[in-house]
Amino acid sequence: MEERLFNDISFKQFLNEEKLMGSRCKKCGANYFPPRPICVKCYSSEMEWVEMSGKGKLAAYNYTYVGPPAVVAEGYDREHPYCAGVVEMEKGLRAVARIEGIDLTNPESPKIGMPLKVAFRHLGEGENAKTLLAFKPA
Repeated sequence: MEERLFNDISFKQFLNEEKLMGSRCKKCGANYFPPRPICVKCYSSEMEWVEMSGKGKLAAYNYTYVGPPAVVAEGYDREHPYCAGVVEMEKGLRAVARIEGIDLTNPESPKIGMPLKVAFRHLGEGENAKTLLAFKPA
């Protein structure tokens, strides 16, 4: 794998490639998601990129009916909510992301502990294209 800096630009590039990447400390083995450039356990800057499996389970969630302008532009509003959640992934790492593929008309359809897998949301085209992290039922 090519060497990339540990920053948000590299993380977004990996998302565009549909790769869910975290970081691991080469010194003590601690894992991080989102990735960090410095280990908070041993303070080493000897980090490496690690591809995550993208599997996890739902730890918490909420339905949002009044979102920020970018989300409203995607078509979400009071009649069309979206669901965001905390996903507990491998090694105890957690991700906050949109939860897709569930019944948005029934706020009780997601179940705590339900198995999830990573889903990549592609928005826009050309230079305006971006990929967002999401999860869906496994």
